[in-house]
Amino acid sequence: MNVWHENKRGGIFVDIERILDEGVNRGASDIHLIKGNLPMLRINKELVPVENADVLSQFDIEYAFRYFTEEDERLIENYKRERKLDINFEYNGNRLRVNISSSLDSYVFTIRIIKKSLPEFDELKLPSILKRIATLPQGLILVTGKSNSGKSTTLNALVNEINKTENKKILILESPIEYMHTSKKSLVVQKEVGVGKDCLKFSDGVTNALREDCDILVVGEIRDKDTMEATIEMAESGHLVIGTMHTRSCAETIDRILSFYDVSDQLAIKYILSSILKAVVAQRLIKGMSDELVMIPEIMIVDEVIGSLIRKEKFSTTEIEDAMQSRMDRGNLSLMNSLANAVIKGKITLIQAEKQIDETKHQLLTRTIRQLENRWKNSSINIYCFYKRHMPTHLQL
Repeated sequence: MNVWHENKRGGIFVDIERILDEGVNRGASDIHLIKGNLPMLRINKELVPVENADVLSQFDIEYAFRYFTEEDERLIENYKRERKLDINFEYNGNRLRVNISSSLDSYVFTIRIIKKSLPEFDELKLPSILKRIATLPQGLILVTGKSNSGKSTTLNALVNEINKTENKKILILESPIEYMHTSKKSLVVQKEVGVGKDCLKFSDGVTNALREDCDILVVGEIRDKDTMEATIEMAESGHLVIGTMHTRSCAETIDRILSFYDVSDQLAIKYILSSILKAVVAQRLIKGMSDELVMIPEIMIVDEVIGSLIRKEKFSTTEIEDAMQSRMDRGNLSLMNSLANAVIKGKITLIQAEKQIDETKHQLLTRTIRQLENRWKNSSINIYCFYKRHMPTHLQL
């Protein structure tokens, strides 16, 4: 595929639309355009170059800026002021989230390709306990993970599930909006956050939500103290709030929330969190043995035991992790068990699993795998014995 063509004056410039076509057709999650580099696609976590492409010049990058901003003066002024810009862009029926930033006086483009269909809960094979969590009448639920861990997909799958099954008003705040929801059994209102959008900041949108008679508030990203405080106030007032944060584990999420506050205020925040926080879902995406992305979830259900650990004067992430491991019957799912399950089912290798944890925990992972294998083996034996006892002889294999 040739990604270059002539303009009317005979000059050569990059063909943005052919790059977009290749990204869509090859199932890329992101497209990267950076001066001095080949156009790159992110496919199953791997960066691969666009076929038959040359290194992008400054002229190409400036052309891309004009293409995506459509020379809109308002967008151009926003970029000049902020040195960054997020644009919702439509191309041939595909929705794109275009992020433009700056590097060495040149534009840097990160283009997220949004899937056309809403993510379905069952298709993503999310843990079934999340359906029960999403029906809670009030409290705070957090979905966490690093960039490209699938947080937005999980969040929107939960919203889609609630929309199909619950009679609620759902208010969604995002920057920018990724998936478009149509009201089904619920009434869904979506607002975009940013300069010139529906609300300037996440904290503004959350604060105003108190006056909008919503049952469920979805906060696309909690990344500062103002948004966190407004979110806590919303959850305390009897609403269900579902938000995302950029943290790698459930225990780390508590640490991150506390870091928003002065040390003198942290004890009070711990008591509030232990009351309103209902669950944290931390997830990772790993490239599996079949080259497909495998989700590795970690789930913390905040009950009386974990709540008491959150309230402790000296908060310990290790104690939280140990409590999750020992309270699996309450719906908790530790990272260790999640990795062990994926290894046993042949989704990822042991080496891939070990890369997700500290070297000091490799032996624990091996023991967890053996314990789960023995448990499943014993379970299979019990099922076989029941089958032999109760199935008529002529029907047995």
